[in-house]
Amino acid sequence: MDSRIIRANLLLFTAAAVWGGTFVAQRMGMEHLGPLSYSGIRFLIGALALAPLAWIQKSKPPADFLKAGSRPWLWGSLVIGSVLFLGINLQQKGLVTTTAGNAGFITGLYVVIVPILGLLWGHRAGAGVWLGVAMGAAGLYLLSVTETFTLAPGDAWVLACAVVWAGHVWLIGWLSPRVQTAVLAFGQASVCGVFSLGASFIAGETITLEAMKAAWGALLWGGFMSVGVGFTLQVAGQKDSPPTHAAIILSLEAVVAALAGWLVLGESLTRRSLIGAGLMLAGMLVAQLWGRPAKH
Repeated sequence: MDSRIIRANLLLFTAAAVWGGTFVAQRMGMEHLGPLSYSGIRFLIGALALAPLAWIQKSKPPADFLKAGSRPWLWGSLVIGSVLFLGINLQQKGLVTTTAGNAGFITGLYVVIVPILGLLWGHRAGAGVWLGVAMGAAGLYLLSVTETFTLAPGDAWVLACAVVWAGHVWLIGWLSPRVQTAVLAFGQASVCGVFSLGASFIAGETITLEAMKAAWGALLWGGFMSVGVGFTLQVAGQKDSPPTHAAIILSLEAVVAALAGWLVLGESLTRRSLIGAGLMLAGMLVAQLWGRPAKH
């Protein structure tokens, strides 16, 4: 295997491990802060951590993806930051009423959604993709659908997040070769942080110094590790990995989230939930290993 692909895979695997642990930090942070407030503060912390590296890299001109004289890092940051703002806060909202383990597995469904979005770009989905979709849907039913045949509220929010996350993976795959890694990571974190804080004020959330002190551990992990390290590694790794390849590695965050929820928060899965989670993970794997788009 190409050494660049191996390096990219290792970077993406590390990002997945960091993000899996972040589901726990997100739940802990919301014991003291509102969902939008927590997102805003942690993403601005991450942006602050990335600022020095972004400043160093900004002098190296990227390959322009707009017309001559434009600033791709600016447009790229606004677009990807807006998508990130929507996705992360749908997830944060869902975590108010669901477990870290559930959120990890449902968010991981983006690995099945990514190749389906490829249909919009003219890619044909293979049989493995559709089998993966069926397995993922069956797993979601067992994990999250109640006896009254409704999706648990928190899980519904996270499912919406998974759809947005799939679009984020595609956009990162397109932008990462065209904009410097640290510049794009800093830009999307800044936009997401500012938008989240603005939305928190509109929503009437209260931010106090005492609350921030109480949530400092969750804020630092969510800011420095998840944003500063995780999203930077994603951008760097996707420079040499196509979106569908990257998605299968990043989906491992679901397993880490379930383990972290069990170890730190004492969460557990019922037998039905375990079967559902297993089906979802299997569907993710099938969609990638047997679901490469056919040539057209």
